[in-house]
Amino acid sequence: MKDIVEYIVKCLVIDKDSVSVRQTEENDEIVLHVNVADDDMGRVIGRKGKIASSIRAIVKSISSRENKKVFVKFGENE
Repeated sequence: MKDIVEYIVKCLVIDKDSVSVRQTEENDEIVLHVNVADDDMGRVIGRKGKIASSIRAIVKSISSRENKKVFVKFGENE
């Protein structure tokens, strides 16, 4: 799952080296934290969040086949 999100995001951004996808697991949930360069954040989020929603929809469809709950968070550092 992490690899798929990383591939999609790298195809969208200009600075591919700044892309990082970190996976954390809590209970039965998987959270993917996506970080990119500040200049590329708009490309990943998209106008009115449409690209981010599309990425989340892809992840949701894949995770439902594997019976897992997966969430994607953009630009949040912990």
